Amino acid sequence: MKVRSVFGTGVRACEEMGIRRRVARNPNRHVILSETKNLPNLVHKKNLGIVSDQRNLKAVHFGAGNIGRGFLGQLYSESGYDTTFVDVVDAVVTALRERREYPVRIVGDDAQTIHVGRVTAVHASEAETVAKALAEADLASTAVGVSVLPKIAPLIAAGVSARFARSDASPLNVIVCENLIDAGPYLRGEVRRHLPQAMHPALEEKVGFVEASIGRMVPVMTAEQRAEDPLLVCVEPYCELPVDANGFKGPIPFLKHMAPRENFKAYVERKLFVHNAGHATVAYLGYLRGHEYIWQAVEDPHVRREADAAMGETCAGLTSKHGLDPAGLKAHWEDLVGRFRNKALGDQVSRVAKDPVRKLGPNDRLIGAARMCMEQGIEPRHVAFAAAAAIRYDHANDPGALVLQEILRAEGMSGVLIHVCGIETDSHLARLVEEGTARLRKEGWIR
Repeated sequence: MKVRSVFGTGVRACEEMGIRRRVARNPNRHVILSETKNLPNLVHKKNLGIVSDQRNLKAVHFGAGNIGRGFLGQLYSESGYDTTFVDVVDAVVTALRERREYPVRIVGDDAQTIHVGRVTAVHASEAETVAKALAEADLASTAVGVSVLPKIAPLIAAGVSARFARSDASPLNVIVCENLIDAGPYLRGEVRRHLPQAMHPALEEKVGFVEASIGRMVPVMTAEQRAEDPLLVCVEPYCELPVDANGFKGPIPFLKHMAPRENFKAYVERKLFVHNAGHATVAYLGYLRGHEYIWQAVEDPHVRREADAAMGETCAGLTSKHGLDPAGLKAHWEDLVGRFRNKALGDQVSRVAKDPVRKLGPNDRLIGAARMCMEQGIEPRHVAFAAAAAIRYDHANDPGALVLQEILRAEGMSGVLIHVCGIETDSHLARLVEEGTARLRKEGWIR
């Protein structure tokens, strides 16, 4: 019988939290299961132990894009789930239905291609089929983009109604993999709008909307890669999924590489103000230096110096606000730099810099990080410098960049600060951004 180890980063993260595993062990203390057997899938919150469940596990994932196929689909497959993707792209839905598998290429020093199996797909227009799948699911998730959440809310509501028409139905947990703080309450509110009043108690008591922090980097596929296989997704090796441990209803379902965190807000802000902010800093400064790829930008000493300084500010802010270990935050940033330098990933500056209007928002990765620092008494000069660089992002093929430059031309820096960044022009942060712009010009980043 073919066997394989099935517990990796996710269980190690559980062990860090004191979770014990009630599963059979071999003499070498490795957990092994049959390639074709189901995995343990329930973690009890009360006694923090994993228990076996031999049913056929089922998952529903909204969004068969790069994160859906390149991350969640892989985790479900490795954890023994049959996965139903819900999407609106006809070609992707048809291909997943016909093939029932797709390739994920993990790029880096130890490159490999894995085949994600036991999958199918349903078009989002097939509302009754989606509702039935949710009614029978052990776990669900989304990775559709914040703007699409209101569009899938009616589908989730239909699934909730179908599931909890039975009084003995088990809880349903939906992992919300979106770049939005408080995404769980937001999606819950959207779903509630489409439910009859009689279903509101079930929604509140039996449906968990669990926020997740997505750290895996998935670059834009090249034309050559798409031609090789339209379902192929290339990803980096990093594969951990931190989630809000307090967002679940009932037992926490097992999912390989999922790491439930009690102090989840700290991890959300670490993702936004270190990973996202650092990535954006490298991208916007790298763009001004003429780099095409993130690895080129982060190896540029001018860019690296500024990125290190900016992340020094945000890490100090997070340490003050959440009590996070400063050495751990520094190590996290250094690990991210190593991941940014992955040449095989081919991650483009234009992908990371895309949509600067959103990324310059008052609560997003740059202005939000600067505000957080100031609230903690830290002067965010280098974060403001990165924001000034973002304001100068003018890529011709980025609609958001063109909108930003039109505001800059029509209303000047004050218009961008007020309408895009949401800060007053006479504020200290506005002055720091203005000083950053002057420094960009003085040091030759811009003319």
